[in-house]
Amino acid sequence: MSLTVATWNINSVRLRIANVERFLKLRKPDVLCLQETKCPDEFFPHEPFERLGYSHRLVQGMKSYNGVAILSKVPFKAMNVHHRCGKEDCRHIEAALDVGGDPILLDNLYIPAGGDIPDPEANAKFAHKLDFYREMAGWFAERRPAARQKKGLRRIAVGDLNVAPLEHDVWSHKQLLKIVSHTPIEVELFGKMMAAIDWIDVPRRFVPNEEKLYSWWSYRNNDWRKSNRGRRLDHILASPALGGGLRSHHIDVDLRDWKLASDHVPVLATFDV
Repeated sequence: MSLTVATWNINSVRLRIANVERFLKLRKPDVLCLQETKCPDEFFPHEPFERLGYSHRLVQGMKSYNGVAILSKVPFKAMNVHHRCGKEDCRHIEAALDVGGDPILLDNLYIPAGGDIPDPEANAKFAHKLDFYREMAGWFAERRPAARQKKGLRRIAVGDLNVAPLEHDVWSHKQLLKIVSHTPIEVELFGKMMAAIDWIDVPRRFVPNEEKLYSWWSYRNNDWRKSNRGRRLDHILASPALGGGLRSHHIDVDLRDWKLASDHVPVLATFDV
């Protein structure tokens, strides 16, 4: 069977629920992971998802900030909410997708943006972001199986990870080296998290590192297409056991033009599982 997973920082699920419905009707992913839902659990708009067949849902939200959700046509179990860095701020949920055989573990992450000043001493938000990455690297490393079991590890991690790790994941590598999301310390910690499970950077399996690739464009750009000052902040990572089943990926750039658009666009990947 094939499995299509989409990730999207929606920047308020209630405000943009019409766009979410339109996207689901257009692309029909099996699983949609949302970040920055900005919605307490009791007010989450379940009905549109139920109507469209996403009857398996895990939501963890709070008023005005953060929030993550997994909406799935595929049954899942072993649902977990993880609190990071001593905070309960709705940034990491986990589910085990029932796709036949061993389940696929799915992590939906919204890693802190980190504020504007890339100095952990001067900026507590940036310090939180770095600590979050360190904690995730350690947590994933603990879940990495022994070499003899490696083939059995089926895991996908998606989300707004708020780091553009490669030179061509930003519009200007030189100009953004001191800008939060592309600083050397963030890229280093992103790399340590990637190494914890030997994650595969799914879109970069299909798009060479030398080509520009973005998923976010600031609201500050009046004509985002013309300026094209983007960053690739939204990621789909797969464990090596899923590498042979990678079939396709897509970044839905045109959604940035929709009315009431998020500043992020969906990223999708399809696996043969």
